[in-house]
Amino acid sequence: MEQTENTAAAFHSPISVRKGSEEIYRIYPEDSFDHLGERMADLKPSGRRMAVITDSHVEKFYLREVLDRLRPVCAELSSFVIQAGEEHKNLDWIRKILTYLIENRLDRHDIVVALGGGVVGDMAGFAAACYLRGIRFVQIPTTLLSQVDSSIGGKTGVDFDKYKNMVGAFHQPSMVYLNISTLQSLDGLQFASGMGEVLKHGLIRDAGYYEWLLDHMEAIEERDSATLLQMVVRSVNIKREIVERDPEEMNDRALLNFGHTAGHAIERLKNFSLAHGQCVALGCVVAAYISWQRKYLDDDTFYEIRDMFVGFDLPISFDSIQIDDIIRVMKLDKKMDKGQIRFILLHQLGDAYIDRTVTDEEIRKALEFIDADLHQND
Repeated sequence: MEQTENTAAAFHSPISVRKGSEEIYRIYPEDSFDHLGERMADLKPSGRRMAVITDSHVEKFYLREVLDRLRPVCAELSSFVIQAGEEHKNLDWIRKILTYLIENRLDRHDIVVALGGGVVGDMAGFAAACYLRGIRFVQIPTTLLSQVDSSIGGKTGVDFDKYKNMVGAFHQPSMVYLNISTLQSLDGLQFASGMGEVLKHGLIRDAGYYEWLLDHMEAIEERDSATLLQMVVRSVNIKREIVERDPEEMNDRALLNFGHTAGHAIERLKNFSLAHGQCVALGCVVAAYISWQRKYLDDDTFYEIRDMFVGFDLPISFDSIQIDDIIRVMKLDKKMDKGQIRFILLHQLGDAYIDRTVTDEEIRKALEFIDADLHQND
């Protein structure tokens, strides 16, 4: 019992994100919103205004409780609700958020609070980065994907027409508060979408963690609280370590884009009818296929990578998209480097690297491998 309690306490410990020797913010893994007020008090919000930005879905679950927790620690508290959905992640809604901040007279010492998934976090963070040339903001992510990925590292932004996350800024949060219990309210699709990013972490950085995820598949799918806490903290630490070394994606941080090169193109061409993590899973299979064809991965390892996504309710094939269109959209991605697609491949499990030599033909063969329309008579 003592060992179990000590282990649980370790995974509840605050996680410090640093720039060199300087701590720039803390991540708090918690089981509830009970400690939100005291954690927020560390930012000295007394006498300051707070504006909570959430969406029309999360509002119904958590807005009232979060407002109740924050009201005692600040001078003035208000909230603004955006329409839920990736299709609203655009400059039109950023304009509405900025108008709201102006009309509520927030100044440079006040705090924007992002309550919700990745879309809310990206948008609230970008608005905070733009407003008065940058004011403080806090992330309270409520989805698995946002807890393990988008809330950490300071990437903010919006989509622009057909280009995903093309307009944005690096703006680090002042705090991230992870309430693991919010994962219990996710529908199956949202939970699976987050697992796309979780599995990516093991593939690119930690083979032992990848094996742990497979060994704990049943507990994860049953959403056992202790298992989810350990999983989230381990994923958070992988991302934290990478972004600390490369906060503005000049080198190693690009490894986090494993699966995103093809995934973003598929996501766009499917008009966001597939969740982000589903598209990341497809992109991971594409990248793993190329790694396999280059003899970095053996047959068993590649097929295990492909098939593990199925166990976590993620797709391993797509349909109703032309491969030529996917390649074309990939070349419009913001991660292009001097006209060359910057692909993330695997030398082996847990060892990703940046490659600038992947050819259109290699991409085509990988996409053909997962194109369900080409294999419907197999």
